Amino acid sequence: MAALKKLATVALSVSLLTGGAAVLAPAASAAGSDCSTYDQGAEVDGNGINFRSGPSTSYASKGLLYNKDQLALYCKSGSWYKAKLTKRSKGGLKAGTTGWIRQDMIKFHLAG
Repeated sequence: MAALKKLATVALSVSLLTGGAAVLAPAASAAGSDCSTYDQGAEVDGNGINFRSGPSTSYASKGLLYNKDQLALYCKSGSWYKAKLTKRSKGGLKAGTTGWIRQDMIKFHLAG
């Protein structure tokens, strides 16, 4: 019986720690995001740029982007844009892959 209580306590502790980690992770839908007004083309301006799973460096990289990889921007959170690759990236990410990239790592396409 005492072993069962210890096991239950350990299981509860692990559950709380795991849940706590999820709560501490930053939210992808950050308070300052504006996802309704962006529909703009852009290209990567640099090499070996992380394409992240959320709008900060604390999020995991989905892969690397390289100079002139093509993006469609559709959401902004602070200085980060949520984007979709319009073509396969030079780093091997599939067309249609979505991720986040910092504003200073892109060049905007001019409307023509």
